[in-house]
Amino acid sequence: MRFADIIGNKAAADALRSMADSRRVAHAMLFYENEGCGALPLALAYVQYLNCSNPHDGDSCGECPSCRQMSKLIHPDVHFIFPVNKGPKSSDDKPTSESYIKYWRELVLANPYFMETDLQKAIGIESKSGLIAVAEAKSIIGKLSLTSVADGYKAVIFYLPEKMNQETANRLLKMVEEPPADTVFIFITHAPEKVLQTIFSRCQSLRVLPLSKEEVEEVLVERMGVSPSEAQAKAAAAGGSVGAALSMIGDREEYDRFMELFSDLMNALISRDLSSALDCGEQIAALESREKQKGFCTFAAECIRKIFMLQQNLPQIAAIPQEEEAFYTGIAGKCGRKFCSKTITNIEKVSYMIDRNVNSKILFCDLVDRMFFSI
Repeated sequence: MRFADIIGNKAAADALRSMADSRRVAHAMLFYENEGCGALPLALAYVQYLNCSNPHDGDSCGECPSCRQMSKLIHPDVHFIFPVNKGPKSSDDKPTSESYIKYWRELVLANPYFMETDLQKAIGIESKSGLIAVAEAKSIIGKLSLTSVADGYKAVIFYLPEKMNQETANRLLKMVEEPPADTVFIFITHAPEKVLQTIFSRCQSLRVLPLSKEEVEEVLVERMGVSPSEAQAKAAAAGGSVGAALSMIGDREEYDRFMELFSDLMNALISRDLSSALDCGEQIAALESREKQKGFCTFAAECIRKIFMLQQNLPQIAAIPQEEEAFYTGIAGKCGRKFCSKTITNIEKVSYMIDRNVNSKILFCDLVDRMFFSI
């Protein structure tokens, strides 16, 4: 991955390029983004630039041995860590990222803007929550203690460090704080507030911004092979996320399912029909896995954001598909002004509690009840 291959986030790319050129390389960085907005491609381009033996014009050459290895994600000094769990694609009793690295490479090479649900499907743990456990820390400490294979930087790219438990963070803390020479840690998060403070405080932060509608459309057409007409429609509703746009294209069935649940819930609330609203809550709680329930929470939060934007007379940044405009406009006109802010907070709490194995029926019943009395 070269900087030239990345569309959008020019300021972030320039900052990374400048850091590499000056050799004032931060030993630990936290890239935070809205899911699917391109933090991983930036991290890959940055590491490739750091290790390129023949950089020119502010970019890696793409042809030296290091660049060729990075293009296939097989550079011996670049390691990837991501949330995993036991699943049918690994026979390891305590799986680590290395157990699923084949599937990680296939996913990233096909779509570096993937969503968390795409990763879970790729490694076969759709019904489970991924975790970065202490076995990962032991593995990375062992690898970094060895001399680098190539003459360049060793790099560890952590995808979703918010999935790291306290024991893992404690094991890694010393290494992150005082890494071996020419070693960089890059953490890519969608929820910086959930990253353990011991890790967060030792990183230099870089905000990866959502892309413009035009940039999302360009990525979809030029990089992902989507037709111009479909790219234009999905880019308008993606909120600056290439990953979200691709999800709408590739998993329309789930999108329609979530949209039906959300619209039924909102219509019941507007009609002051608590019984029907609670029925919707039970249907959400009955989704086949906790990851699906969290996925609905993420979807619902985005829908509430659109309603809020309409209430603020900002339809141009609400990114609402044309076929859904009538629904959102009608809901926005009937909700109270404090409804959206209260509901977003409550949805975030539900998502947090799902991770802690609280009973789903209780959570969604309580959420519906709070929405009913705040609408």
